[in-house]
Amino acid sequence: MDTPTPQGNLDDLALLSDDVRRRLYEFTAARSGVTREEVATATGISRSLAAYHLDKLADAGMLDVGYARTNGRSGPGSGRPAKRYSRSDRELSVSFPPRNYSLLAQVLATAVEAAPSGELRAALDAAAEQEGRALGESLDTIQTALSTAGFEPVTTDNGDIVLQNCPFHSIVQQHTELACNLNHAFIRGTLAGANDDRERAELCPGEGRCCVIVHPAPPHA
Repeated sequence: MDTPTPQGNLDDLALLSDDVRRRLYEFTAARSGVTREEVATATGISRSLAAYHLDKLADAGMLDVGYARTNGRSGPGSGRPAKRYSRSDRELSVSFPPRNYSLLAQVLATAVEAAPSGELRAALDAAAEQEGRALGESLDTIQTALSTAGFEPVTTDNGDIVLQNCPFHSIVQQHTELACNLNHAFIRGTLAGANDDRERAELCPGEGRCCVIVHPAPPHA
C-alpha cells in the first residue's frame, strides 16, 4: 500500500497556500481538461503565469496533463494540440500526530467482504443510510448536503445531479461493490432526510465520477 508521509503531503499542500494558485486549482478541479488560456481568463492572470502555476501543480501530482486540439479536428492543418489540465486522483491529507483512517477503512471493508453471511454488509448499508438521513435533515438542500459530504455535485442540463468526487475513493480501488453500495445507501438516506424521493438516487457507475446519479424529481401530476 502506498502510504505517503504527512511531511511529504504537507510540502505539496503548501503549494495551495498561494491565493492565486488555490483559485487556479479550484477552477481546474471543477472542470475536465481546461487549457492555460481558459484558466488565465477565469482567474484574471496572464497566460504565462497560469502556465507556471499549472505546471507546478502538475509536477506535484495534483493535476493530470493531457493534449487535445481546441477545435476538435484532427489530421494535417488542424493545428497543434493544446495542453489540458484536470484534477488528478491523488489523495492528499496531513495529520499530526499521524493518523491512518484509510487503513482502518480498508481493514473493515475486508472484514465485511469476508463475513460468511450478508448480515454485516446489510448492517453497514443501514448505518450508511442512517448517516445520510441525519445529514439531509440538518441542511437546507440536497446539493448542500452532498457538497458537505464531499461529493462535489453538479447539475447537468437535463437536471441530473452528477457527483464529481467519490469520498470513498481509496476504498473503491479494492472494494468497489462494497463502497458503491455504501455510496448509494448514504445518498438515498440523504434524500430521505431532506424529505425528497430516495428513489431518485440510481447506482450507475461511470468513468471519472461517483457511481451514483441523482435524477430529477418527477413532475407533479
